[in-house]
Amino acid sequence: MSPLLQFESVGKSFLGVEVLKAVSFDVGPGRVVGLVGENGAGKSTLMNLLGGNLRPDAGSMRFQGASYAPRHPRDARLAGIGFVHQELNLFPDLDLAENLFLADFPTRGPLIRRWELHGRAAALLQRVGLGLPPTTPVGRLSTGERQLLEIARALSFDAQLIILDEPTTSLSVPERERLFALVRQLRAEGRSLIYISHTLGEVLALADDVVVLRDGTVVGQGTAREFDPVRLVSLMVGRELKQLFPKPQSNGQADGTPWLEVRGLGQPGVVQDISFTLRRGEVLGISGLMGSGRTELARILFGLDPHATGTVTLAGKPLTGPPKERIRHGLALLTESRRDDGLCLEASVADNVALVTLGRHARSPLRLLSIAGLREALAKVRAAVRLQPRLTDQQPVQTLSGGNQQKVVLAKWLLAEPRVLLLDEPTRGIDVGAKAEIYQLIHELADRGAGVLVISSELEELTGLCDRLLVLNRGRITGEFSRDAFDSSAILRAALPT
Repeated sequence: MSPLLQFESVGKSFLGVEVLKAVSFDVGPGRVVGLVGENGAGKSTLMNLLGGNLRPDAGSMRFQGASYAPRHPRDARLAGIGFVHQELNLFPDLDLAENLFLADFPTRGPLIRRWELHGRAAALLQRVGLGLPPTTPVGRLSTGERQLLEIARALSFDAQLIILDEPTTSLSVPERERLFALVRQLRAEGRSLIYISHTLGEVLALADDVVVLRDGTVVGQGTAREFDPVRLVSLMVGRELKQLFPKPQSNGQADGTPWLEVRGLGQPGVVQDISFTLRRGEVLGISGLMGSGRTELARILFGLDPHATGTVTLAGKPLTGPPKERIRHGLALLTESRRDDGLCLEASVADNVALVTLGRHARSPLRLLSIAGLREALAKVRAAVRLQPRLTDQQPVQTLSGGNQQKVVLAKWLLAEPRVLLLDEPTRGIDVGAKAEIYQLIHELADRGAGVLVISSELEELTGLCDRLLVLNRGRITGEFSRDAFDSSAILRAALPT
């Protein structure tokens, strides 16, 4: 059968730097193609060319047998190509029907035909398994339900090709299974999908074909059965990655000294009677299902949200003030969403890294910045987080790959030299190579005596990285496991509601 979509020697450069180099591959009808590669490999640029946000400098594209050269996102929609982006593009104050048909309301003269709008929306919602009234505000939906709504929007204009970009990074296990079932259903209908994900197991389980990008070049392609995770990782990073997690080692800094002590912490409807100790040089994990209170606990510890009962102390000193005061005591928080809470996207790398510690580089009495001192500190911390040398200090953060954005957030907090670092989903949405570097950095921090608390939805990440693990369930600690007692089944049983 003829391919639905063809990339033919596609190339793209920015300011003389080649981002895509003669990229060629096909997407067949009724096929799921897994597109994988490290952050910065060119996946997003390629999808922006397909979506009409950018135009190629070389090569061409064909869709449904005809030349395809979109000049605007509207052209992609009219051709029958739908996108479900990692950052969902929905209006929370509008209802489901209004979000579905925002660009194509059924009208009679100047008036919207509400009965027709709701009827068409109900049919689409039922098709993707979203059993909610069309008048439901989007703001009430979970992340998984919003993903399904985005897919329904693509089906509203009968998209024959749907691109899913990191669709499961914020989903619970049941929501993932629901999404996977829908992907298989769409494939059975004869639609094609491009599935972009750093979760290689998902790609191999769902995809018919796999394409691997590295440094803007296709370095591997074939049917999914021709690949396994080891081969994919090797192709993605250009070398054999023998060990993802650093080997646990006896650390001289891990002397049992309590760094962070939490006693009887509670906030109605959020967390209840939370007590634990994070020790000097320890990596402590927090596991639990979505809604278990993991992120809420981190926000309370950092002073972003209140607590009704209990105490928090750092190195023996009570923490009661706002985040600014807790930072001065040596506490840091890498938030779950780097784009929303961790970065000033339009600001430069240097401005973001220096954000927390600018005061330390100000000279009295006029509080003028010591530019030389700041540059020296930035150079050291850039090297510490292994930020790519080709990225300049003045480059806007929004132009960086996800992995490099995460490294900028880490660099910001490392410059503050925290005693305790709270990491909420530290590797969400980043590639396996960047993950390995961040895992190594976490262990290096612990080796130097910091206490690190890691919150993650990935159980493999927690068991591979942490010295000890706590499980949250409905705001309570329901399990504690030391490294030598890690057991996936037992940890999951502690996380599941009873």
